[in-house]
Amino acid sequence: QVQLVESGGGLVQPGGSLRLSCAASGRTFLMGWFRQAPGKEREFVASISWSAGNTYYADSVKGRFTISRDNAKKTAYLQMNSLKPEDTAVYYCAARSRFTNYSRTYYTPNDYDHWGQGTQVTVSS
Repeated sequence: QVQLVESGGGLVQPGGSLRLSCAASGRTFLMGWFRQAPGKEREFVASISWSAGNTYYADSVKGRFTISRDNAKKTAYLQMNSLKPEDTAVYYCAARSRFTNYSRTYYTPNDYDHWGQGTQVTVSS
């Protein structure tokens, strides 16, 4: 049984930084971060494979966010720098347990099998 436990959200001023963590249990191949703002659909932010550490990012966060993983701790991280008000959302970590082709990007919610509880990130002065 896969379980994902998130932590690290909060309130930060524009230009600030936050780091989200997602501790995973069970067998998974790929970790992703998504976010959902009020009235909007859940959108892909970044993903990383446990094995090779292949990373993918949404264009909106490239150069500002960094996804990483610690295989020993079975924890994925999302370091968010230069935060903007439009980054305000509930952030969800997700895990994929199905067959994974590491040469492609998995960027829709349906590509993932397990979800964390979500953590609020608010960027405001």
